[in-house]
Amino acid sequence: MRRIHVGNALGAFGLGFTVPFLYVYVAQVRGLGSMTAGIVLAVFAVAALVVLPFAGRAIVRRGPLPVLLAALVTAAFGALSLGLAGSATTVLLSAAALGAGQAVMQPALATMIVDCSTAETRSRAFATQFFLQNLGLGVGGLIGGHIVDPTRASSFILLFSIEAAMFLLLVVIMATVRMPHAPKVEGAPRAKGGSWKQLLGNRAMVQLSVLGFVLFFACYGQFESGLSAYGVEAAGISTSALGTAMAANTAMIVVAQFAVLKFVERRKRSRVIAGVGLIWAVAWLAAGYAGLGHGSQTMATAAFVSTYALFGLGEAMLSPTVAPLVADLAPTGMAGQYNSAFALVKQLALAVGPAVGGPMGASLHGPYIVTFLLFSLGITFLAVRLGRQLTPVQNQPSLAKSRVVAQGGAPAEPVPASA
Repeated sequence: MRRIHVGNALGAFGLGFTVPFLYVYVAQVRGLGSMTAGIVLAVFAVAALVVLPFAGRAIVRRGPLPVLLAALVTAAFGALSLGLAGSATTVLLSAAALGAGQAVMQPALATMIVDCSTAETRSRAFATQFFLQNLGLGVGGLIGGHIVDPTRASSFILLFSIEAAMFLLLVVIMATVRMPHAPKVEGAPRAKGGSWKQLLGNRAMVQLSVLGFVLFFACYGQFESGLSAYGVEAAGISTSALGTAMAANTAMIVVAQFAVLKFVERRKRSRVIAGVGLIWAVAWLAAGYAGLGHGSQTMATAAFVSTYALFGLGEAMLSPTVAPLVADLAPTGMAGQYNSAFALVKQLALAVGPAVGGPMGASLHGPYIVTFLLFSLGITFLAVRLGRQLTPVQNQPSLAKSRVVAQGGAPAEPVPASA
């Protein structure tokens, strides 16, 4: 598990290390223009959408470790060739390889976490993963920003070479992992028939996928597009204040993650997700005040930063909740398929979110806030509805431990759940 978490951290580090500087690299350093740079960023999302449906089947058939190693080699090749690319065609092909490799890493690593954990330890494992991912993104962006120099192409070659070397190092580390097989959560269904047909026949998983799309569309899909455009255009937020807001989001996750975990572990997952919807509704109200209220600029900035901080609190609550639930809904041997399907839903939301929210946030300020306020309340509604499809143990894994203890006690003296 420690090696898997190292993999998560280094994968996130690579993402933060290079992706924020891709636009500058393609448009300015290589002189390929803003249009090509925009297409390169879109290629990352398209590559993920193309490979993820096949990644799930490969993980089920071959296991997560071989798929992860193949993804790491592909990403390393993409990163190195991107640093050396000089033409638009080479840049696009290299970006596709890097994007595909990074996309497949997510469900492969998530499946490895499932195989190395039990229903009782899974929430903490995924919370640790999310914590390390955010830490890796932040550290990667910080170090990468100090390495690159738009006036020197060699600095970007160094940047992408370091990323490629890091992926190859990760291949060596992960090749030493020996995967156990974890027991399944009580009440999980067994696989029947074709993988995709079986998945679509799982009503709880379908509802969770719809809920996941709304979660990623209404939060992550707005961070760097609609919400930032709204902050600049409607609230008059400066670029430095926007950076402060992003930092507040990350700081909230880092500070609150394990404190929130203790709160979440003993509560129903559906209620936790419903609570996130309410928290995010408050966040959108704060954003509405920042841009549509009549307070001072200082108050508007404080409200806008609070919006990002509240989103971070919700994210910290979701990390030990949603990903473990995907794993617990998967039949035996199907965790890779379910993780890949959910990753595909996430990528779709991240592709649609900016396309819808960007123009709205920039020009339709009132409708933008109202729309995503309603989406947040929709999260609460969908979470409550999902709870009716879950078994008691799927919804609250701590019950499994309580039942085991109770079954081992004397019938005449039932052991309380807190035991």
